[in-house]
Amino acid sequence: MAVALLLAVSAAMLLGRSWTACDVGVNNAANSGFLLWLFVPGLWSVLLLVWVAVGGLLGNRPLLHAFALAVTLLGVFWCVLSIFWEGTATPPCPGGVPSWWPSFIPVPEF
Repeated sequence: MAVALLLAVSAAMLLGRSWTACDVGVNNAANSGFLLWLFVPGLWSVLLLVWVAVGGLLGNRPLLHAFALAVTLLGVFWCVLSIFWEGTATPPCPGGVPSWWPSFIPVPEF
């Protein structure tokens, strides 16, 4: 459960910082309200359901279970970031990438 919450909060922080840097949305208060009250609980619920589904499907194989959980949770994390990252192409960030984003990490997009 803690891993899912950590991933949800990390995604919200990353999105919030990129939206602020790229001047996306109405203002920081509106963006943070959405991220805090809707995005984090929603993503946490989805990640918990994925956690339970993977655990139920793989059963009692610890190494395979751990690997599948890591891959699946990170995949869902990346997909959610990609969906909400779409609107960041603004004048301060013409390519949709904030200036602080490291060049060796691909931008979350489909």
